Amino acid sequence: MTAPPPVLDGRSDASGQPAADAPAAGAGPGPWGRWWRRWLGRIFVVGSALWLVFVLVHLALRGRVWWWLLAELLPPITFLAVPVLFAAAAAGCRRTRRPAALLSAAALLAGIGMTGVNLPGPLRGAGQVPADALRIVSWNTGYWHPPGRADDFYRLLRAQRADVYLLQEYLAEVDGEFVPIDDLARLRRELPGYHVAMIGELVTLSRFPIVESTPLEAPDAPPPPTDFTDFWQYQVLRVDVRVGDRVLSTYNAHLPVPVWVGGPSVWSAEFHRTIRDQRERRLPQLRVLADDVAANDNPIVVAGDLNMTSVMGDTRRLPSELRDAVSTNRSFYPASWPTEQTSLWRLDWVLVSDGVAVHRYEFGDPDSMSDHRPQLVSVSL
Repeated sequence: MTAPPPVLDGRSDASGQPAADAPAAGAGPGPWGRWWRRWLGRIFVVGSALWLVFVLVHLALRGRVWWWLLAELLPPITFLAVPVLFAAAAAGCRRTRRPAALLSAAALLAGIGMTGVNLPGPLRGAGQVPADALRIVSWNTGYWHPPGRADDFYRLLRAQRADVYLLQEYLAEVDGEFVPIDDLARLRRELPGYHVAMIGELVTLSRFPIVESTPLEAPDAPPPPTDFTDFWQYQVLRVDVRVGDRVLSTYNAHLPVPVWVGGPSVWSAEFHRTIRDQRERRLPQLRVLADDVAANDNPIVVAGDLNMTSVMGDTRRLPSELRDAVSTNRSFYPASWPTEQTSLWRLDWVLVSDGVAVHRYEFGDPDSMSDHRPQLVSVSL
């Protein structure tokens, strides 16, 4: 009986031997592909390891030495995105995906408090706001209002229907210098019935009677460089308001920027002098704020443009008696700056004491009038 001819399947010739021009069954990507995978895998492992080292060094240095500031200016989401990207990129590299994943997980765990991520954020319910809750609006107005948009500015303020407004940057910038303005008459006309307290660039308005207004002065701050001394000396305005039979202490804050955006080149000596100078201005303001809060027995709300993020070591200098209102925010990544592009940094904060219940906390729309989003918070005493 004649044997059937061999089946030609593209891998054998008529004699049953492997064809010379066909790869053997189960062959890999070839020497060139294996070389690329091997080197890519090494790159991902080394990158993950270097990022872990950076995170650990950052935790050790942030807020302690002025020359580490540039690392503190990274968007918080970076500390989530980088380890996740390294782990995902290494997933296709069989030999190195496990060490890359472990290193990335360690970096993410070490830096989880700096990511700016708000969990469970979007999963939170909207929450009920009691009818008698206080509505507080805090906003860095961006030099009060843009030229020609005063009507829009006051219309936006009135639309907030706040019980208390904590407003920053009641000033103007002329030829690179900050100068005072006088818009008090229109402010009272546009928002009648409010009690007003102000110092320098800080304005607090309250529907409730003001018991006392106290600008916090930091005695160890450097001397003002211009004649607009109130702007440089007073970065926190405490205003106590009477709500029923209780007194609420509000702190309207605008801390100095750590570095001037659009200032001298990062490669210049002036840039690094600016970092040192701004640090010398920031730290006294943080100390006087923490000291005053520690000695205050009233329910407390601190709100304003603190010019810091969760990446910065200055968060450790915030009053330890207070908690962040972001725990009631419904955004996965709450951010307030800048507004004309994607907001990557949360520079604006609301902090409250144990005597204050926060029902809702969110960021509003500045209608292109400021590079900061207004903070909207509803609280009860």
